[in-house]
Amino acid sequence: MSKLPDLVPVTDLRQDATGVLKKLSASSNPMIITQRGRAAAVLMSIASYERLHAAREILEILVKAKKEITIGKGHALRDVLKEADKLLIEEDV
Repeated sequence: MSKLPDLVPVTDLRQDATGVLKKLSASSNPMIITQRGRAAAVLMSIASYERLHAAREILEILVKAKKEITIGKGHALRDVLKEADKLLIEEDV
């Protein structure tokens, strides 16, 4: 079961942005910014954002590959793994 995200009222963010950012950097979990008691935005650390972005790129490559296989166009496994490794290395940099 995943942990529930922290809820931060926009007023708290306005009054103590530095404190909220410190708490965010100490955690890998996103924060939900609320306005009038409703979720209004998501705030996440840059590291979390970069991991999410890299994972999305890999998923987009896999979807493209599946479409290509469906129409009879394909790539060698070693080439696909090489491209995936390249993306993972970029994530670590």
